[in-house]
Amino acid sequence: MTERMQPMVEIEHVNKHYGELHVLKDITTTIDKGQVVVVLGPSGSGKSTLCRAINRLETIDDGSIKIDGTPLPSEGRELARLRADVGMVFQSFNLFAHKSILDNVTLGPMQVRKMKRKEAEERGMALLDRVGIANQANKMPAQLSGGQQQRVAIARSLAMQPKVMLFDEPTSALDPEMVNEVLDVMVGLAKEGMTMIVVTHEMGFAKKAADRVIFMAEGAVVEDTTPHEFFAAPKSARAQDFLSKILTH
Repeated sequence: MTERMQPMVEIEHVNKHYGELHVLKDITTTIDKGQVVVVLGPSGSGKSTLCRAINRLETIDDGSIKIDGTPLPSEGRELARLRADVGMVFQSFNLFAHKSILDNVTLGPMQVRKMKRKEAEERGMALLDRVGIANQANKMPAQLSGGQQQRVAIARSLAMQPKVMLFDEPTSALDPEMVNEVLDVMVGLAKEGMTMIVVTHEMGFAKKAADRVIFMAEGAVVEDTTPHEFFAAPKSARAQDFLSKILTH
């Protein structure tokens, strides 16, 4: 088995209800180490719920989720340890408003990974440089644009040296001109071999960076295929309808 073919995220028969609403319907899929999987689908299809279930921000009713061979713990220290291995970037940046950009990036490694401040700051500066905003290290979040703040959020997740990165519509809250600066960072990560699960409406990113596209509708996986297959010849009427609406805009 090559390193690339090692399962990093294994999802088996996962179901989730909100009351009467069945939001995840028997989801089964495996994401291999180094794969970039883009999850597409209309609003309300369960994409974000699935993304949040992978690091247990959402509980599941039944089924199992494993990260790098380890089942998701339900709570406590083990869950905190697992979350440290699963980076998450949300629509909103969730930065600490009263801390500098560099402090936002170094806090996790120092508190969770017990890294010394000097090492954390050196790593933090290297990551801020990697996402193109090392010159903003001493500013406060409110002094940065939305695109810059989202790049800080990505650097903060990377500082924990995660095994997999989850992105839940990371560009949907940004002004259009800021979207590409965030997507460029994500494309770079994909090229470096980071395992990524990306919920997004950015079709260009899916075509450029994804190894696979998972298309969801009404809580179920409808298609799981290559970007080329999905965009050139979607098999389901649901995906054809989705693409006809989204690609004509």
